[in-house]
Amino acid sequence: MRVPAKVNLALCVGAADDAGYHELGTVFQALSLCDELVVEPASAGVFRVAFRGEGAAFLPTDDTNLAIRAARLLAHHAGVEDAGCLIVVRKRIPVAGGMAGGSADAAAVLVACNELWGRPATSSELRELAAELGADVPFLLTGGTAIGTGRGDIIEPLETQGTYHWTLALSHTGLSTPAVFREFDRTAEPSKPIIPQALLDALAVGDVAGVGRNLVNDLSDAAISLQPTLSSTLQIGLDAGALGAVVSGSGPTCAFLSDSEESASLVSEALAVFSGVRAVRNACGPVAGAGEDHGSR
Repeated sequence: MRVPAKVNLALCVGAADDAGYHELGTVFQALSLCDELVVEPASAGVFRVAFRGEGAAFLPTDDTNLAIRAARLLAHHAGVEDAGCLIVVRKRIPVAGGMAGGSADAAAVLVACNELWGRPATSSELRELAAELGADVPFLLTGGTAIGTGRGDIIEPLETQGTYHWTLALSHTGLSTPAVFREFDRTAEPSKPIIPQALLDALAVGDVAGVGRNLVNDLSDAAISLQPTLSSTLQIGLDAGALGAVVSGSGPTCAFLSDSEESASLVSEALAVFSGVRAVRNACGPVAGAGEDHGSR
């Protein structure tokens, strides 16, 4: 099973509630940069995960891992008494890169284990379980392009036009999402999160340049404060012709929008020689999520 990364075209952050969760207004897009998962049956009570590929050595494989938590949550919810599984993940989504790789894997495990155990949960139940696991997980079940509100877990699919070509600049080191939010709380004065209407209008008609002009992320300043080289990364991509640039989620991956594969390649070439960039990836969106077919949509 393949499951996509996400990029936030808008990430508007409000104040934190008493539990420490921030009110969000975000626009997600699922990208063709995917992790690949295989889930196989195991003895009752045995839940294991192994990772291959990029960043695998840095990921926990005990019960704190979100993929195992997803499998255990589904088994408990659905009452699968003899549940067990072996999960193997080939990582292509950057680890700690602001592209929701862990959430993507959790979404894929929900779908794969539900199939493995005879579909004991409905689609709506899977969405509810996804929300329990984390704010990004519900979106990665469906993919496409969508608005996220609340903590980002209330999903409203968007009908969009066109294909969006992305260049993704990966950093040498990751960023902790809690650390970025702490820096945001220290330095920002949050207001009601309002997604730019101009962004939604541009998506509706496939105006790639209009989308690029209206990319926004309220966490950018906090991420740049913690990793200052991101400022140079963003400028290099824009100078190379990107129609827009944004820190993805809590960072540190920087995402650059182009209107063609050729333009995206020029942006990639410029970023690949910058010492602040570890690697460059190209992807397009929107694509479907873990619970859907993986054609463009």
